[in-house]
Amino acid sequence: MTTDVIVAGVGGQGVLLSCRILMQAALYEGYDVKESEIHGMAQRGGSVDCHIRFGDAVASPIIRKGKADFLVCFELLEAARKLPYLAGGGWLLSSDLRINPVSVEIGKMSYPENIAEWLTATVPNVAVFATHTALREASIPQRSLNMFMLGALSKHLSIPKDAWEKALQNSIKPQHLKSNLMAFSLGAHSFDEGVACQSLNP
Repeated sequence: MTTDVIVAGVGGQGVLLSCRILMQAALYEGYDVKESEIHGMAQRGGSVDCHIRFGDAVASPIIRKGKADFLVCFELLEAARKLPYLAGGGWLLSSDLRINPVSVEIGKMSYPENIAEWLTATVPNVAVFATHTALREASIPQRSLNMFMLGALSKHLSIPKDAWEKALQNSIKPQHLKSNLMAFSLGAHSFDEGVACQSLNP
């Protein structure tokens, strides 16, 4: 059996770092892991997403539309864009963060209104986390949003805590490790308790 995860966000949010940590944690548990990255205009805040597949034996790194078990998004518009990849019964985990793409900044389009409400009404299994508020109240830097979301994802995967911690320790500079571990734990706790979630459908 293979688990298919897509992590999506914009340049500068640490999408690829999150994927490396997920891959390492899965490898520590003995899974076969395949990964594929797609980079937009990352330096200008363009889309960045990563496909990760792990299981007993994985043939291809590409996740087809309608096949992702988990869609983990660091920004709301990216969640809407990647939604066609989510499988029926799959989970959408998203931050409620809004980052204007270039097209909005130059006035060619408007950022969709009520996008979080639309996502929660559209997807049966969804959690939209108020990450800015949660991290601020815990005195954790906002740049750790990616670790918060990874912590929320960890509650769904059969990867133990020690494998996650080892992967974080091997991927993050020592001076930033404490805050990132705190963000990871906060994300996991938030999913468990429904804390700091804008919406958590049953």
